[in-house]
Amino acid sequence: MVRTMSLLRALLSTARAVRQTPQLADGLPPDHAVLLDAPDERLAPALVAAALGDPEPAAKLLAATRGAAEWESRDRYVTRLAAFAHSRDAWLTGWLADAPRDPDALLVKAEVAVRKAWESPARAERLRELGPLIDAAAEAAPRDPVPWRLALDHARGTHATHTAFETLWEQAVCRAAHHYGCHVAALKYLSTQRRGSHRECFDFCFDFAEQAATDALPGSLIRALPVRAAFARLTAGGDAGSVPEDRMDAAADLAIELSGRYAVADPWPAEVRNVLVYVLVGRARWAAALDQFRLIGPYATSFPWSWGSDDPLGRFLDARHGVRLEVAASVPLRGRAGRGRSGGHYA
Repeated sequence: MVRTMSLLRALLSTARAVRQTPQLADGLPPDHAVLLDAPDERLAPALVAAALGDPEPAAKLLAATRGAAEWESRDRYVTRLAAFAHSRDAWLTGWLADAPRDPDALLVKAEVAVRKAWESPARAERLRELGPLIDAAAEAAPRDPVPWRLALDHARGTHATHTAFETLWEQAVCRAAHHYGCHVAALKYLSTQRRGSHRECFDFCFDFAEQAATDALPGSLIRALPVRAAFARLTAGGDAGSVPEDRMDAAADLAIELSGRYAVADPWPAEVRNVLVYVLVGRARWAAALDQFRLIGPYATSFPWSWGSDDPLGRFLDARHGVRLEVAASVPLRGRAGRGRSGGHYA
C-alpha cells in the first residue's frame, strides 16, 4: 500500500508538471535566447573595436566614466575589458604604447595582471609583485575608487592583515562611500577571515552586509550585499549552516525588494538578480525564484553559476527548468484547489 501511494504521488506530481510547465514559461525567453554576460549598449562597441585591435572606443568609454564619476559603470567596464584583454591583449598593448600614463589604460593593465596572478598556483607571491601597478593606477586618477577596489581584492589574495585592509578600506570609502564593488571586495575579504569558528565568521559577514544595506539609499545595489553573504554561506559547507534561516530569508527578501525597483530584463541589476535566484533556489523558494527568472530575462551572468562549474550558462538553464518543474508540481490539479503546496518558504 505504501509503495502504491508513493507511485500515485509521483504520477500526480508528473501530471501537474507536464500540464503546468508550458504556462509557467510565460515571460521566460527560450533557452536559445539567453545570453551569458551580455555587454550593454555602451560596452559592446568597445569590445568589438578591441577585437579588431582598436583601443580608442574603450579609451573614450572609460574616460567618460571617469569624467562623470560613474564609478559603478567604470568598475564593470574595467572588469569586462580586462577579461577580454586576458586572452586578447594586442589592443591594450597598443594603447599603453601610445599613452603609457593614461589612467584608464593603467587601470585595465592592473586589473589584467591581478586576474592572471589570481589564477596562479603561487597566487600570493605573484600578487605581492603587483603592488606598484595598483599604486600607479591609483595615483593616475586620485578621485577614482576603482583602483582601491582592486587593492582590496589584492589584499585578500595576499592575506593582508586586518590593519592593512582597514587602511585600504578607508581610502576606498572616502572616494565613494557607497561603491558597490568596494563593498563586495570587503565582504569577500571578511568571508576568508577565520575569527574563531565558521559561525563567528559568517555572523560577522552578515553584520557588515546588513549594516551597509541599511545605510544605503533605496535602489542602491549595496542593498543586495546581504544576499551576497547568504550566497557565501550556501556555498561554504562545513558548519556555515549555523547562520539562522530567517536571516538568510531576510537577505533574500531585501534583494527581492531591490530587484523590483528595476525593469524586467534590465542588464544593470542582472548579476544581483542571478545571485538572488541562486539563493532562492538554495532556500527552496520556488515561486519567488521563478519570479526572478522572469525579471532576469535573457541576462544570465557567470557569477554565481560558475561556482563549482565550467558551464555557467548550462547551470543557469538547468536551474530555471528545475524551478519551473518545482512550481508546476506545487500547482493543484483542477478541482482540488487549495490542496497544493505554497510557493513560499519551504526550508
